[in-house]
Amino acid sequence: MIWLLGISFLLFLIMGIPVAFCLGISSLACLFIKPDIPLLIIPQKMFSGTDSFPLMAVPFFMLAGSLMNRGGITKRLIRFSNILVGSIRGGLAMVNVVASMFFAGITGAAVADTSAMGTILIPAMVKERYDVDFSAAITASSSTVGPIIPPSIPMIIYGVYAGVSIGKLFLAGIIPGVILGFSLLGVAYIISVKRGYPKGKKVGIREFFVTLKEASLALIMPVIIIGGIVFGIFTATEAAVVAVFYAFFVGFFVYGELKIKDLPHIIIESGITTSIIMLVIANASIFGWIIAHEQIPQKVANLFLFFTHNKWLILLFINIFLLFVGTFLETTASLIILTPILLPLATSLGIEPIHFGIIMVLNLVIGLTTPPLGVCLFVACSIAHISLEKISRAIIPFLLTSIFVLFLVTYIPQLSLIIPLLIIK
Repeated sequence: MIWLLGISFLLFLIMGIPVAFCLGISSLACLFIKPDIPLLIIPQKMFSGTDSFPLMAVPFFMLAGSLMNRGGITKRLIRFSNILVGSIRGGLAMVNVVASMFFAGITGAAVADTSAMGTILIPAMVKERYDVDFSAAITASSSTVGPIIPPSIPMIIYGVYAGVSIGKLFLAGIIPGVILGFSLLGVAYIISVKRGYPKGKKVGIREFFVTLKEASLALIMPVIIIGGIVFGIFTATEAAVVAVFYAFFVGFFVYGELKIKDLPHIIIESGITTSIIMLVIANASIFGWIIAHEQIPQKVANLFLFFTHNKWLILLFINIFLLFVGTFLETTASLIILTPILLPLATSLGIEPIHFGIIMVLNLVIGLTTPPLGVCLFVACSIAHISLEKISRAIIPFLLTSIFVLFLVTYIPQLSLIIPLLIIK
């Protein structure tokens, strides 16, 4: 049965069928050959897979990101980032990364980051004589910071299916996310110096404080979200609702760029994006249930332990496996399917579930920028009007840097665990 599940799933993927339907159809095919399992299990598992209060955070964070873009918050974050690092060699490339780090503190979605930053910064970089493939590559790469620095939609998914604190996961992502961001800054600077990309103009202290004042309301938003969760004022889902109201209030009443007529389009756009994610979750729930029913987690654990009981070596194997999976399978589906398989193995080796969650999320978001199927690459290509082949060459230095950070986070657990241990007792 499990061979039919795997082969049919891969076959449908190769045929170009969307991931959500690949999961559902392959699951249905397996259940047809198991007469002892009623097909009624399909709607039951689809419903139970999405019937989760923490998962309600997903549409609200999506909506908050859309309100930010339309309400002028994103532009002010980019302007403030430009004041901070724009005068360095390759300043706009630096701005791209720093703005993504700020943006990450509000939405936690890599694809949304690529779209929001790319629409503004890729044309600006090309106008300033940056190579178009480099502009697209740095935009796609910097977006991977989004799901690591809290809040994070993939961490919410992992937290739900692993049964661990989402607040602790958010805190655990801070140091790895900052390390990843600064590492990408370093690579961007080296390439910029080598190619002679331009510097921005230096700004005076007065302009700095004016820009800081404009961006202050946007910069406060992550503090409200994370602080509220950590100190028990509200849950992750309630924090997402707060983010929506905050983004609306700032965009409509303070900046005045958000109009009532914009709301229907924003809500519909966010609803469509959410529906895609929830359809993946629903079908992945059936797929995951079949995997659990066939005792795949135990078989995978026994397979790994047959070769070695060294947890660091097993983590290496898991990283290689997840990097491979992340290149062709959507992040949400990967987390739902693989968390119940790999987490029991990790915990049996004494690996902290919070630490393992950061490893899984970081692996899978790197896959979003890995050729040939990285989603963020396609978004960046469409904005920059270049081929996938061209961006695939330009992304290599950033991809290798991200993988280096992944191994740092994997083999130095304190990078993930120190903040949760200090703040949440």
